Amino acid sequence: MRWPATLLPGGEGEALAHAAERFIGAPFRPYGRCAERGLDCLGLVLVAMADIGRPVRVPLRYTLRTVDPARYRRLPESAGFVEAADHVLEPGDVLLFEPGPAQLHLAVVVPGGIVHAHAGLRRVVHTPFPLPWPVIGHWRLLA
Repeated sequence: MRWPATLLPGGEGEALAHAAERFIGAPFRPYGRCAERGLDCLGLVLVAMADIGRPVRVPLRYTLRTVDPARYRRLPESAGFVEAADHVLEPGDVLLFEPGPAQLHLAVVVPGGIVHAHAGLRRVVHTPFPLPWPVIGHWRLLA
């Protein structure tokens, strides 16, 4: 994975990146799906997608912890994303991390880093490159 100093503009991906940035500072809340009451990492992606006119259904058996990350790899495809095989980050790409055992975490790529719902800081934040966790999934929004 290459951590670029700057990202090239990318149409709807760029719109998703800007949408995610608008939620920086929103409170964190497990299973949160509303920026005013709080968001978790999936909630951030869902509200940013809705913000650009591409609402996504919430998975029925979504859990905060899992020992099977493979089942989460199917979720982005149902939302109009494709796996990014080039390992180059573009605005609006969605990354899946494994910050700890049985923990998965989503983030949206923006210029200079990622936007994600940080449980420890209790809010949506921007984290600069290089990223602190191993990337186990990387998807790009189809136009």
